[in-house]
Amino acid sequence: MKRLFIILGFISSVLAVILSVTPFSKIAYIPGIAAFVFGLIAFYLAKQSSKKPIQLIFLLTIISLSLTTYKAIFNKAELGNTQTLELKEKESEEKAIEELEELDLDEFEGVEDIQFDDQTQKELETQN
Repeated sequence: MKRLFIILGFISSVLAVILSVTPFSKIAYIPGIAAFVFGLIAFYLAKQSSKKPIQLIFLLTIISLSLTTYKAIFNKAELGNTQTLELKEKESEEKAIEELEELDLDEFEGVEDIQFDDQTQKELETQN
């Protein structure tokens, strides 16, 4: 039983450390708290046996929770210059319009001869 909680504690604490250094740091609290609980249960079950793995679980958990808290407090989401994004969007729209105007529509003369079923024909007529 003690080994089960030590293994679960290790897995949870390593997952918490990995999540705390990634952009998903806000969800690192969940495995961090789980690792802390598993460590407490393993510590209670260990009694007089070796407690080195349990100490490692607590160390990794403390590291991950402190990193996550640091990132939550000091990282700010900054918006870039939205004017440049709007200009790029307008430019790409203008390029797309130019490309559409340059298309040779003579290649598509046979498109009018295609037969559609009644429902599709009605949908096309209502769109136009």
